[in-house]
Amino acid sequence: MSMAIAKPRIPTSARPRSDIFVDYSLLAPVLALALLGLIMVCSASITIADRELSSPFYYLYRQALYIGIGVAAAIGAAMISLEHWERFSPMLLLVGILMLLLVLVIGREVNGSQRWLMLGPVNLQPSELVKLFVILYISGYLVRRGAEVRSTMKGFLKPMGVLALIGLLLLLEPDFGATAVMTATALTLMFLAGVPLKRFAALIGMVLLAFVVLMLAAPYRVQRLTVFLDPWADPFNSGFQLTQALIAFGRGEWFGVGLGSSIQKLFYLPEAHTDFLFAVLAEELGLIGAIAVILLFGWIIWRAFTIGRLAAEKGMHFASFLAFGLGTWIALQAFINIGVNMGVLPTKGLTLPLMSYGGSSIVVMAVAVGLLLRIYHDVGVRDGLEPRRRARA
Repeated sequence: MSMAIAKPRIPTSARPRSDIFVDYSLLAPVLALALLGLIMVCSASITIADRELSSPFYYLYRQALYIGIGVAAAIGAAMISLEHWERFSPMLLLVGILMLLLVLVIGREVNGSQRWLMLGPVNLQPSELVKLFVILYISGYLVRRGAEVRSTMKGFLKPMGVLALIGLLLLLEPDFGATAVMTATALTLMFLAGVPLKRFAALIGMVLLAFVVLMLAAPYRVQRLTVFLDPWADPFNSGFQLTQALIAFGRGEWFGVGLGSSIQKLFYLPEAHTDFLFAVLAEELGLIGAIAVILLFGWIIWRAFTIGRLAAEKGMHFASFLAFGLGTWIALQAFINIGVNMGVLPTKGLTLPLMSYGGSSIVVMAVAVGLLLRIYHDVGVRDGLEPRRRARA
């Protein structure tokens, strides 16, 4: 007589879940901006790459490589649990501070700024990583010490002291733009955590005073601040870059002069494939193309804040702060870069997220997207498990 061995039934709630929740409404605009950026980098750099490197598609190939590395980095970031990101955030911040110190000692200087570490054929810009590490650290700190930060001035000033140290190291490079973005993002997270406005008033006053002192201490900062108000006063010297960008916007009109037909990229507009990529895009694709890019960024920022709100509703406080911080970072950097290109903000050395040429910026932004996707996935898993928990209760 044969005997059948009965297999134990595993309760449905105990079975491992293999569901993967992907926010395609976030992923689609990210991929659209990255691919459009790749096309525009090719268009904006083809002439200068041919003249200086005898390889018209040099920057295209490298940007494509950076995007590929970024995709791998995003997948890797999404595979790491948020608990690990929270646990190791102080260590990551320490690594970032050490890199900022290292770049001041052995960093590579370009255009008067010492911002890059040479790692073989690759130039690493530590400030890009530090902005991400600061968001991770502040998000974790607000979870661990949120009550202290909200209730006492001492608790509020402790993370501000860390930010002041990082800001000082960034200003020594100098990197005024990264300092402004990092500080504004951290203050936004503090506000969202419930810190009273009266504490911000005193801090913002001190920050503004420090910025005024820094600008007066370096004549080039004052010149940058005043030139954007009237670049046509000195169009062939201090106002040259901005006037060329404004000419690009004017030539673009409604529908642009056509992809690849920009005149300003032909050695007129400096940094056409990096900081001023948006001006070339506006010239070639017109107002319609520029508005499309702005709308794509707006959608990404909205999705980041939506993911943060969903995480907050599920009690995932670290994930919520992280999503809000990443959304704020992307919003500020895109706003500043576009504002600089349009002449409504002083010139800053900030790239257009996901689009401008640059390995550090592309890869770090890809990691930020990977973290947002991870948060969305965890919210989906939490949402899927809740009905079963309620049934057992």
